[in-house]
Amino acid sequence: MRAGPRAVTLRVGRPTDHRRHAVSNGTQDETQDQTHDGSQDGADARTAVTVFVALGANLVIAVAKVVGGLIAGSPALLSEAAHSVADSLNELFLLASLKRSTRAPDSRHPFGYGKERYFWSLLAAVGIFVMGGCFSFFQGVEALRSGGSESRTGYTVGLVVLLVALLAEGSSLLRALAQVRGQARQSCRTMLGAIRAGDDPALRTVLAEDATACFGVVVAMAGVGLHLLTGEVAWEGWASLVIGALLMYVAYQLAKESRGRIIGEAADPALRQAIARFLDRQPEIDAVTTLLTMRLGTRSTLIAARIDLVGGLDSEEVEEVLVRVKTEIRRRWPVADQIFLDVTEASAGDRERARRERELLDEAVLADRERHGPRRNVEGRPGEPNAPGSGPPAN
Repeated sequence: MRAGPRAVTLRVGRPTDHRRHAVSNGTQDETQDQTHDGSQDGADARTAVTVFVALGANLVIAVAKVVGGLIAGSPALLSEAAHSVADSLNELFLLASLKRSTRAPDSRHPFGYGKERYFWSLLAAVGIFVMGGCFSFFQGVEALRSGGSESRTGYTVGLVVLLVALLAEGSSLLRALAQVRGQARQSCRTMLGAIRAGDDPALRTVLAEDATACFGVVVAMAGVGLHLLTGEVAWEGWASLVIGALLMYVAYQLAKESRGRIIGEAADPALRQAIARFLDRQPEIDAVTTLLTMRLGTRSTLIAARIDLVGGLDSEEVEEVLVRVKTEIRRRWPVADQIFLDVTEASAGDRERARRERELLDEAVLADRERHGPRRNVEGRPGEPNAPGSGPPAN
């Protein structure tokens, strides 16, 4: 029989009022917390600039497309105008998410407002689907049903507007890609892996919108060009249907991503594996029977672990171990700011279940690496880059 207390739960997360305080053994790393918060604020500022660039481009383009579409009588151009209007409203949603998600925790929301990012991104996805996809389908069907003609002047106006739109959307897309490249470098991912992972929902939405807009403009130009060559307005109708289908698919993917994180998505598999291995290496921990995680936002993650300690520890030693483990986790992975450790006696069944769960986690990490590309230094040791999404390296 093991000595020492059992069924002891100690909350060792960051205080809800976000005031820094020293822990009992004096090992709290305030400097690391401040560095992490500064890095996150800098990332949010860069994302805000990217969103403002996209908003400005979309407003100008929307006006140009509406005017050009009405002059030219082009359904494809009006579909693209609807897309730009939807994107402009979505940028306002994303700006709201950047502001509201950084509010401090309170009595009603003790874990903070980080999930606001995912809620407003979900609204943006709905806007893309309804205002972009559905209206594009409507324009396409109307063009196929009614037919129509267009003057040479109308063709010229339409193509000029689309060319200007392509340049503006391309500039916004390059800005978003530059930020993704920087995030990929910080998180030790490939650029494609960073795009697929989408740790920042606002940036992911802007990137998806701009990429879809550029492709949609090319499709619209193809529809107008074929209409010019053949005299058949059906080409523009089909172009509108293609744009609508693309917008609906992108909106579905963005909404699915936001839904998963709103209802409570686990942290990155590599981060979970790294924390589990760290706990296993602690000499006072005999077994980790449960490790639960949940994203609370882009800068906050909940970690809840049920652990069995070695025998012979008194209550003071147990508290010292838990505080030290918490402090080290927080130093290595600053994003893990809400940590709960539950000390319990592990049965044989608990150990077997934990072993199976660990095997599944290892398989998930391998599958994640295949999808997102190779990652380096996910263990988050001092002086090395942290696991993806974990913030700046520990010093």
